[in-house]
Order: sequence, then C-alpha cells, then structure tokens
Amino acid sequence: MSDNPTSPLLGSTERPTSKHSNNSRHSYEDTPLLSRSDDAPRYDASIDNDGEDELASLAASSLRSLQNENGSSKQGKDGRRWPTIAAVSVLGLVAIAIIIGAFFAPAVVEEYTKEALVIEPTSLSIDSFTKTGVKARIQANFKMDASRVKNNNVRNIGRFGTWIAREIESKASAVEVYLPEYGNVLVGTAAVPPIKVDIRNGHITGLDFLSTLQPGNIEAIRQVANDWLDGRLDKVRVMGKANVGLKTGFISLGIQSISKSLVFEGDNLPAIPKYNITKLNFKEVPVPSIGRRGMEADASISLVNRFPVKFTIPPLNFDILVQSCAAADPYIQLANATTERIDVEPKSVVKVDVSGVVDQLSQPLVQNCTGSNSSPLDLLLGKYVKGRDSTVYVRGSSTSNDNTPDWITKIISSITVPVPFPGHTFDNVIKNFSLTDTHFSLPDPDAEPGSDDAKPQVSGKIIVIAGLPKEMNFGINVTAVKSTASVKYHGKKLGDLNLQTWQGADSERLDPEDGEGASIKINSEIKNVPLTVTNDEVFARVLQSLIFGGSSLVLEIEALVDVKVATVLGELVVKKMPANGVVPVKPISTGGGFSKLEPQVGDLRILSTSQTSMQFEAHVNYTNPTEYTAFVPFVNIHVLNNGSVLGDATAQNVTVVKGNNTGIIVRASWDPTKLGGPKAQEIGRELLSQYISGYNTTLTFKTHEDSIPFQPSLGKTLSRFEVKIPTPRIHAPGDTPDKDQKPHFIDNAVFHLFSSTAEFGLISPLQYSTIFIENINATAFYNHTEPIGHIDYDLPFKVPPGRSTSPRLPVDWSFDSVGYDKIREALGGDLKLDARGTVKVKLEHWVETIWYAGSGIGASVRI
Repeated sequence: MSDNPTSPLLGSTERPTSKHSNNSRHSYEDTPLLSRSDDAPRYDASIDNDGEDELASLAASSLRSLQNENGSSKQGKDGRRWPTIAAVSVLGLVAIAIIIGAFFAPAVVEEYTKEALVIEPTSLSIDSFTKTGVKARIQANFKMDASRVKNNNVRNIGRFGTWIAREIESKASAVEVYLPEYGNVLVGTAAVPPIKVDIRNGHITGLDFLSTLQPGNIEAIRQVANDWLDGRLDKVRVMGKANVGLKTGFISLGIQSISKSLVFEGDNLPAIPKYNITKLNFKEVPVPSIGRRGMEADASISLVNRFPVKFTIPPLNFDILVQSCAAADPYIQLANATTERIDVEPKSVVKVDVSGVVDQLSQPLVQNCTGSNSSPLDLLLGKYVKGRDSTVYVRGSSTSNDNTPDWITKIISSITVPVPFPGHTFDNVIKNFSLTDTHFSLPDPDAEPGSDDAKPQVSGKIIVIAGLPKEMNFGINVTAVKSTASVKYHGKKLGDLNLQTWQGADSERLDPEDGEGASIKINSEIKNVPLTVTNDEVFARVLQSLIFGGSSLVLEIEALVDVKVATVLGELVVKKMPANGVVPVKPISTGGGFSKLEPQVGDLRILSTSQTSMQFEAHVNYTNPTEYTAFVPFVNIHVLNNGSVLGDATAQNVTVVKGNNTGIIVRASWDPTKLGGPKAQEIGRELLSQYISGYNTTLTFKTHEDSIPFQPSLGKTLSRFEVKIPTPRIHAPGDTPDKDQKPHFIDNAVFHLFSSTAEFGLISPLQYSTIFIENINATAFYNHTEPIGHIDYDLPFKVPPGRSTSPRLPVDWSFDSVGYDKIREALGGDLKLDARGTVKVKLEHWVETIWYAGSGIGASVRI
C-alpha cells in the first residue's frame, strides 16, 4: 500500500510503474476504485497462486456493493474521498477478521494442514552414532498442496491465511513416535531444531537439518521386528506427536500440539532385501581362546539399498544359529560371526563382508533327534549337499565391539532373523568311478528269506575321484562310507545296491590341474553288498551284452552316500550326499560265449541209480576267462540237448577265481524221462551214442526258477540265456587229460582166425563203479564199408573201472568180402578197423541201449 493517502487500494489494470509517475492527481481520482469488468474473479471461484490477485479478488467481492452505489454519482473532489476511506477501513477490518479467524480457528487450520501438508524426503544419512542414539542428517522438500484438501471452504480459507502468513518458523521440538496397536508404546524420539518454511500454496522449502534420534521401548521394537520377520505384520500404524512452538514474522502463534498417524501396508511395508552370496570360502584358522584350530567361513554378500538413506554401520557381532530337533526348542549356536564396517549409500548396491568361526561342535548339534537317525547338523548338511536352500538364524551377539554403542547391541541381540542359506549341488561332482576286483556271491540257501544273505551280493574295490567345491579350502579325510545306490542301464533302472553298514575308506587330496579345482581320491573296499534286481527286462539286456556282446558296457550309478569325514572340528557325518557316476563293466565272455571255459571232468562217482536215472558226482576243472570272481553257495542248472532237459547239475560253496579253477565238486543227475519225457529219453540216448562214438557234442546249461534260492525271478531271467559248451571229456583213471583227444571206449581189438573169436581192450571212465554189457550186436568194417565180421552176443559181462579186456566174443566172418581177405593178409600183424553196432549197457539199476560207431580201432590178427 502506498504511503500517499490519496492512492487507491487497488488501481486499474494500467498501474504506475513507479511511485514518481507523472500522472496528475485528477487522473488518480478519475480512475475507478475497482474495475467493473465482467472478468473480475468472484470469491467463490478457484484461486490461483498469485497472492496479489487473490487479495484483489477478496477485496472486490467485499466492496462491490459500495462501488455500485457510488460509481455513477457525480460528486466533488472532497465528496469522493470519504467513501474511499470508509472502504479501506472496512477492508482492513475484514482482512483482520479473516487472519484472526484463520489462525484462531483450530479445527479449520488442523484440517487444512493435515490434508495439504506434503513432505518428500530426499535423503537420510547417519551422521554419527552416539551412546544414546543416532545423529541423523535429514533432507526433504516441504510444501503445502491445497489441491489435496477436499472441502472448498477449508481450502480457500487455508490458502488465504497461509498467503497472509507466508512463512512459519518452528522452535526446537521433540517428535515422539508411538505404535497404537502395540499398547501405544514409545518406539523413538527425534529432536528437531528450529525450522522456517514457506507455507504458501505450491511453494517448496528445502529442509536440511541434523536430528538426534533416540530409541524408546526396545522390547516393543523387538516385537515389531519379529512380527515382520515372521510374516505376521500385514500393516502397521505409526503415530507421531509433537508440541511445536510456532510464529509467523513477529507474531507468536503459541504452542501447537501436532499429531500425525500413518498406516503402512502392502507394498509400503519394506521387505527383507534380497541378497546374493558373491563369495564363500571355508578354511582352517587358529582359535586362541580354545588353544587349537577351528573352521572359518568368509562370505561376501551384496544387496540393493532401494531407499534414499545413507549411513555407516559399525562392526557388529552375531550368533549363527540352527533349528533344533523340535520347532519349540531353542535354537542351537553353530558359529560366531563378525561383520566389517558397512558403508550404505542411497539407492546403491551394498557389500557386506562377514567372517564366521566354528570353534567346536556342541553336543545338541550332533546328537540324533529322538526317533530319528539324523541330528540338527545332519539335516543342515543334508539340504546343503543336495542343493536345497536351508535356513540359518542370525541374532545379534550380546557381546559388542568397543566401537558399538550398547543400545545397538541391546536391539540386535533381541532380534533373530531367519536367513535362507543356499545349498551347493554336488551333481556331477564324481569325475571317475571304478569298481575293480569284483566278486559276486549268490544267495545262501540257509539264509533267512528276505535277508541280505538271501540276495546276490557284490564285493570289490571302489576308487572314486571326486571334485571338491572351490569353497572348501581345508583338510578333509574320508574314513568310512555307506550308501544306497540305484543301478541303471541306458537310463532304465536295473536294481538297487544297499550298503547299510559302514565300510572303511581312506582318501587323499589331489592338487588342481589345468585350471580345474582340487579333487579328492577315495579308496574303499566293499564287502557283500546285496543287489536287488528290480527290473528283470533290463537285467536280461545287461546279461545278454555281457555274455554274448563281447564288449564292455556302462552302468549308471545314482547313489546317496553317507560319508564320515575327519576335519579339524572332529569327525563329521555327511548323510545322503548325492553322487552320480558311471561304472564300466567288462564282459563275462569275449564274444565266444563260454567256449573258453574248457571244462574237464574227472573222478566220476555214481551215487545212486534207478531204471531210467543216475545220480553222480564229479570233480570239474575249468578256466575262468573273465576279470570277475564269485562265490556260489548254491546253484542248480538244467542240462539240455536239442531243446530237451536231460538232467541237472548242482554246485555248492564254490569259490570262482580268475584263471584256472580245479577240483570243483559238482553233483549231477541224468533223468531225461522224468525231466523231459519220452522225447527227451530219445534225445538222451542219441547223445550218449554220439558221445561214446567220439562225435563232437555240446551240452546246454540253463537256469530255472529254482536255480537260485529265494530268487525265482533272477533264475527265470537268467533262463533266457542258454549257455552252450562242448561236452566235457571223461578220461579213464590214470590217463593224462587231453582236451583234443576224443573219447574212445574200445582201445584195441584182437581177432583169432581159427577160433573165430575176438576180444576187445575196453576203457571205463568210472573209477568206482562197474559197467555191465548186457548185449552186443555189432559189425566190424575195413575201410569204412567192407564188412569183416559180425558179433551178436547176449551173455552179460562186466567192464571194471579203468582198462580191461572183454571175454572172447564169437565172430561170424564175412568170407566173401574184401574185408575178410584183409584180415587174413594181416595175420600176425595189425590193421585199422571200424565198428558199428548197438550195445545194451547196465549200471546198477540203470539200463540203456545205445549205438556205437568207432573208427581207427587198432586190431591185431592171430591164429
């Protein structure tokens, strides 16, 4: 307002640019007090940000009636000044009333302030930690936004009043923060210094001040933190209270009680920040407090600070805890951890270096839980080695560093944070897996059904080369192993190997080569591990490849291995560690079936006979052409020829070694009539005839459901494979075995011309039994076709074990044949003859008629 009393309150649109304007006094008086333009804003119209236009609008609304009454009358110069003075007086009273009403109507002011006040934090940093709290630097933008006020009257009065006041200055105050839903407990107090802000609508005031923050009820802070960590906190209401002394200019507004309630829920609630473990390293370190070495874990963790907050966290101590057997039991301490100083920058990646030391393993940590084979440590390690995330619990230690204020220690020691601990998969950690000196054992016939002894068993030496995770930089020694393993062939399961008892082992660390990580070589000898065949089809394919394929095959092993490991902390048991590998298996034969067995039968003994059967025992020598050994408690195999079962063979308690195997006792039966029927009887007769005649014959060996005790499916599966071998040669007692020598039961013959008789040198392979010849109907030939003579003799005579001579048998000469002429020419000398005929043989109760065809028999001719 001008100092000139004659100046109008509000001029026309052509206002003077200076108080020294050259316009005449008459011009001033002729200028209207208020413009009558229809565009002049009304009081109830929207108010813009120009304070002078707002005041003009308010004044115009108040004085419009005065202008309407006096604007058209023609008065003198002195007459016009009195209405102007009256208008100014009225306007002043109105303005004072508005100001007084705005600042002394608490309800309106409070409503406007609550709705229009906007504070946008731009930065929060911790200047320093004190013994009682934190000195924080707070930076924010302050403004009043009238558009947020819903009530028009409150908005207009508030805008007008704040435009008049322009600035408000607060005195130093304390802001107390409460949690209404937690018993209205005090969680903290902030000391706020004097602050001056522009309260006009839309004007922004930058705030930058230091505030001392002090924690309140630590138990309440702990309860809220635990509810948040446990996921029970879906929203939280915070109430701030303060008594603030205010003034505007030189006018004091007294002490105002301010209360503000905020609700945080949904996305407004901060979440536990996601983190990445960028480094994890385990190593041995000396622990002076216990006078020996312990295990240290160094880790680097990165996480993102998404808030405009800057501060430095001093070094802190933490306890690393694991879950007890029962969820209700207290956590078990695993290690002590320490963090280095952490610098947190606004909206940036934060790096945290953590060092934890395990000096010993407590008894509750390694003791098996009730009703379980696993301890809390087993459960933790089990998840880790399977690549599954587990959970450890981090709690602030009650012992603090010298530079850490006690109030921080009290807070962090009362809060336990669950931290996901990522596992480390050990898949493909096995670089090489080999099984040597393999030994197989068939089921024990005296074993209890269902027991391990009633299953096939495998023994051998296992050598495993396993890669060590790069994080493991400490000495370990594997002392024992046990496992359950699935055996697969071409991706399909064959069976299970169950090593239920601990097997001794030793190991050595191998230095890294070619840039790869370090490895560990584990040696273990397994004994009598039961093999359970679960898929007969797959097992049949494996046997077919091993027996007839002639080349190695590869079995896949998927195992869960329990490992006893000696470390600086003592002996640890890592249970159910997954291990995958392959086992090359050498063939049982090299493609020729079992022809290289080269069996030889000796010391044949007849045990019992019937009219159609014989039970006998023999010592068998053979060659094992494979790299495998075996123990056979009991096995029974059918003996076949030309598709018919002629008998069976049984072996008990046989140890099969590499190379030559001698003196194996085998019991066998010959009973084609019972086992194969009339057809088998004919085939058996034919086989015996061919065998004694020196033909190359073969026997087929085939398992059946009862071949292996308690394993009918295994015997049935093996029965798919018919193993053929040449019929073993039976040699007379005292003869040197010759695998190339054909059997010949007639060693020589002596013909007597004058008496027309012949006697034969016979060879019996039986050492303990006598054979009886019941009948002979045979013809001797020269040069295979020329008959010499015929013998038809039906008086029984015996053939004792070994070499013997038959009685003189009558010969009916073929006088008109060339063969007889050759006999006479050979008088006093020798010649080679052939013989063909039928012979009825009796051995105790067993009787059979067979044919015989011999060639190259050395014959002597006598008078």
